[in-house]
This record gives sequence, C-alpha cells and structure tokens, in this order.
Amino acid sequence: MSQKKIKCAIIGSGNIGTDLMYKLLRSDKLDVTALIGIDPESKGLQRAKENGVKAIDNGIDGLKEQPELADIVYEATSAKAHLTNAPILKDMGKKVIDLTPAAVGPFLVPSVNLKEDEIPYLENVNMVTCGGQATIPMVKAISDVAAVDYAEIVASISSKSAGPGTRQNIDEFTVTTAEALCEVGGAKDSKAIITLNPADPPILMRNTIHVKTAENVEDKEEDIIKSLDAMLHAVQGYVKGYRYKAVPVVKGDVVTVSVEVEGVGDFLPKYAGNLDIITAAATKTGEVIAESLLKGETV
Repeated sequence: MSQKKIKCAIIGSGNIGTDLMYKLLRSDKLDVTALIGIDPESKGLQRAKENGVKAIDNGIDGLKEQPELADIVYEATSAKAHLTNAPILKDMGKKVIDLTPAAVGPFLVPSVNLKEDEIPYLENVNMVTCGGQATIPMVKAISDVAAVDYAEIVASISSKSAGPGTRQNIDEFTVTTAEALCEVGGAKDSKAIITLNPADPPILMRNTIHVKTAENVEDKEEDIIKSLDAMLHAVQGYVKGYRYKAVPVVKGDVVTVSVEVEGVGDFLPKYAGNLDIITAAATKTGEVIAESLLKGETV
C-alpha cells in the first residue's frame, strides 16, 4: 500500500519551476499535480505533459479555477509576481513555499532553521535565493562559534542557467540575500553580490564567503572548521553536490570559505547547481509541511 501524499502545484514554468517539478516527482510525501505558466509553448509545460503533470497556461487564474489541485503551492516566478499572488494564495487557504526573493514570509534555510514543530504553522515561507541557500549555512556555522561583524558573499552562476525570472530578480537577490545573512546567518552586517558568468563551457555554481569576526579567531580555528564541516554535511543531506571548492581559511579576524554546487541534471545540465540548491531546499521544506498536514497538525 503506497503512502498517502499531499497535493502540490508549482507556479512558474521556467528553469527553477521545471527543475523543482522533477524533484517533486521523486518525493514520497508530495504529489505534484500541476505546473502553471503563461506560455503554452514553454519547455516547462511541455515537460509537465510528458511526465503526467497537468500543464496550466493561464497563470494563477488556472489554479483559482481548480483549487482542489493543491494544498501546497510553490511560487517560482519573480519577486514582483509573488507580491501579487501571495494575498490570492492566502485567501485560497494554501500553504506557500516561495522560491522568489519577495520575502513575504520568513526566511527558511533547511540546514539552519527548519524547525519541524514551527514551520507547519506558517502560511508562507521564503527560500531566500540560490546564493542565500548556498552561503547562509556557512555564515551560521561560523557565527555559532564566534560573533560575526560582517559577512560578504559572492555567488557566481552560469549565465546559461539564469532564466528570465532570475534575471528580473537580480536587484531583489542582493537585498534579500543580505538581509537573510543577518537574520538567519547571524551576521551583524552583510553584503551579497551575484555574477552571471558567460564562460563556455559553463561553470558550476561557485560561492565565496568572507566573514569578519569581532575578534581574532585563530585560536578557535579547530572549532570553526568543525562547525563548518558539520554544516556542510547537513546541507549535503538534501543537496548531494554541495562541497568545498577550497579548504576554509582562518586568518586573524577573517574566515574565508568557498563552496560549489554541482546539480543532478534534472532539467538543465549539472552545471546548474544554482537550481538544485534552492529547489532541493524547497522540496525538503514541502515534505516537512506535508508530514504535518497528513497528521492534521497544521492550522
């Protein structure tokens, strides 16, 4: 007898939404019923049809016409679109997992603040950004050992992996990621930068994290490395291709960490780890919400 699943739908048929669809198709807790877009000829909607997922091409109106399709709705459009869709989804009584930088709901990074006894009661959670999901865990690992005065991150992704939605969200990316580095990562101040690298062949997603601590932490190097290693392992629990690009460096009051993310190649090739880091995090979050819905614990 198969385990009962919770129905979910994805709004946004671009790179992120389509990659997310493949991950949800493998879930034993979530049943992805629909991929919703606005272009009937999009690759995402075509892939949905090929995989037995309902393809809706009139946007959120299509979900309003068939609200029974989902209890959980993933937003994978743009920050601007989610600001419009969020109140509609709230009125529909849907649990929302937002993969845009809109930050309507609280920030959620599974390896850091996924508290299973709290998250099911939230109406809308925000997955920050791909760069945030890749770097916030490392900043938090350091702040768990020493006070962090400043964190600066640079996320570099292949330009081929950045669809229209990602490009529209560049400004929001920097603001939302920086805010989450403080709120979730524990930094007092922060800055986030994203670069779209046109290299051919495409590069893997690479993230450089520079952290300035409140004091010299060379005497705490062993504890910092141990904390970083533990966090790396935690992220690898749901993103297999997450790894150090170089050995972390502790020098005086500065800690430098470099990580890269190799994707599993669900929609785009493996260089698109920026898709994996956020869609895998969103899948993990949705499964926790689904478990609580099945138990009748959510409100």
